[in-house]
Amino acid sequence: MRKTAALLVSVTLIAALSACSPGSGASADCTPRAETGSATEAMTITGGFGSAAKVVIPAPLTTSTTQREIITQGTGPVATSGQTVTIDFSIYDGSTGTALQESTFDGTTTLPVVLTDTVTIPGFVKALECLPAGSRVVAAIAPEDAFGAAGNTQAGIGPDTTIVLVADVISIALAKANGADQPATDGFPSVVLDDKGVPGITIPKTDAPTDFKVAVLKKGDGAVVAKGASVTVHYTGALWSDNSIFDSSWTKGTPVTFSLDQVVPGFSQAIEGQTVGSQVIAIIPPDLGYGDQASGAIPAGSTLVFVIDILATN
Repeated sequence: MRKTAALLVSVTLIAALSACSPGSGASADCTPRAETGSATEAMTITGGFGSAAKVVIPAPLTTSTTQREIITQGTGPVATSGQTVTIDFSIYDGSTGTALQESTFDGTTTLPVVLTDTVTIPGFVKALECLPAGSRVVAAIAPEDAFGAAGNTQAGIGPDTTIVLVADVISIALAKANGADQPATDGFPSVVLDDKGVPGITIPKTDAPTDFKVAVLKKGDGAVVAKGASVTVHYTGALWSDNSIFDSSWTKGTPVTFSLDQVVPGFSQAIEGQTVGSQVIAIIPPDLGYGDQASGAIPAGSTLVFVIDILATN
């Protein structure tokens, strides 16, 4: 379901937890784990935020610790642990100075990067954590924070290779819905959130509705989600029949990013037209879900209940 770039997903990616605390507008609210050093100082980077960078790397470039240098200091919200950062990027092989992968810097090939310990390699997390949106950063990523002594043949990265990343932080998704609480709607399951925002769902012991229904639990004031847009969400899905949870991004530890064209119709309909920062609950009948086909833990003919936090849209 997620739109990704080949280099970042070509192997199992192990990340380091960000050492950040929530904040917005100033990187002073966050403690980065990578600093400027001899490797970043040795490079020459030209080109401004929003345009393709020109990078001169004195190959072979090596570093034993991941370093970063902020080229442009943004003024937007600060990227914190667990959030999804959308970037334009260029990635280089430090041993040769050659480009491995680049986006077009026109908004069409941006990459969502989740700042957690189960999705992204540590060097990318260290490069991006604590940066405000609108920032451009260059990082020299040490082998131990990337692909180590093994390298990555599929990505064209040799053993013990330092990777260079230039990234523009385009936007930063919310960690959870932050909209205003809305009155409960009759006939819907009840939802109780824990202190991290994880929903618990209690479904009434009644027959499942036969029509699609959606209600807003929290009303955000962010951008409106367009039809077919790319979104970043946290979600929990339950079966109306027995109140069992069949899937949840919260238990996996990361939000997910995908196009609404890639999910079942009822899920798309629940989000389209809603605003970022909102939390919605949707009752999805079988004809807008998986119909008469079983899917994993979802039996054929199931009515689904989703609680969805809308964290970002592009």
